[in-house]
Amino acid sequence: MVAAGWRCRYGEIDLVAENDKYIIFTEVKLRKNAVFAPARAFVDHKKQERVRISAQLYLLKHPSALQPRFDVAEVYAPEGTATQKPEINYIEDAF
Repeated sequence: MVAAGWRCRYGEIDLVAENDKYIIFTEVKLRKNAVFAPARAFVDHKKQERVRISAQLYLLKHPSALQPRFDVAEVYAPEGTATQKPEINYIEDAF
């Protein structure tokens, strides 16, 4: 992981990581369950645009030759942060 909770005036990038091919910007969504809707549904077009703009600003301050990728991590934790083993669904190249 390169950064966590990186903030700028347009929003926040939850996680920034790199591998040999990509610089990965990950939006993390924590929910108790998926009864109402899956957590990824809360990463709508408006949120995606804010993350993209924030990522552009991040790259201006931290240049990288790697290809950007946008992922979503769904975290289901019935007891919130006290949950011992949350269910995590990781979606690569989500948007």
